[in-house]
Amino acid sequence: MTHPQDPDPGRADLDPAARVPDQIPEPAIISFGDIGASLRAGLRDFLRAPAFGLFFSAFYVLGGVVMALVAFAAGQEWWLIPFIVGFPLIAPFAAVGLYEVSRRIEAGEPLIWREVMGTVFAQKDRQLPSMAMVILLMFMFWVFVAHTIFALFMGASSLTNITSSPAILFEGRGLWMLALGTLIGAGFAAVLFSFTVVGLPLLLEREVDFITAIITSMRAVMGNPVVMAVWAFIIAALLFAAIIPWFLGLLVVMPVLGHASWHMYRALMAED
Repeated sequence: MTHPQDPDPGRADLDPAARVPDQIPEPAIISFGDIGASLRAGLRDFLRAPAFGLFFSAFYVLGGVVMALVAFAAGQEWWLIPFIVGFPLIAPFAAVGLYEVSRRIEAGEPLIWREVMGTVFAQKDRQLPSMAMVILLMFMFWVFVAHTIFALFMGASSLTNITSSPAILFEGRGLWMLALGTLIGAGFAAVLFSFTVVGLPLLLEREVDFITAIITSMRAVMGNPVVMAVWAFIIAALLFAAIIPWFLGLLVVMPVLGHASWHMYRALMAED
């Protein structure tokens, strides 16, 4: 919720030179009931404006399908593993447009494509690109780490027969590699989750720098460690399940989670 005396920082017509940092409320202590309430509100927003949700999630579905086809054509199907494990790292990108849709529904503002997209594109002049760079760097580093783990466990000899014998991934050292890789990937996702669960919607709604947004987000997570851990697990589990049917499940799961994340942010950063 923006302050009455300040222009809305998310609007495209705001002069960057005129922006004044907003005051940020103390993160609230929430309960497990807020998880259910956020999911219900997310589903309600998606059903209210499904075209927006399908539009923003379609980019990830198409990208995932293209990447899978390329991997299968090149005989490197195993490369889909680090991508799937690391998908929660890049999923927050799609949520920005969904946050704006939920914000407009909440405020009773009209859902006009030109205005919604204008707000999304206006973020290029604010702090969101800096947060996007953090997300991309972490994803790239995760891919490098996944490379390293594969080489350490499987050795150079397995690189020649992994495509013809994919079962090697599910026996012996392959199982240990998958277990360690999944654990490390989950660690990356947990760190980025603590950065973005409040940080991204905060950057969209208020005029703050991305470092402040990250710190505020981490404070919100540390203030609600158990509830946030369950929320992160639900997000990851639903995303993984949505990826399995050729990424098509993301068409519904991603927008519902995106809208729900906005309502979780509202619960965490309630003004009162």
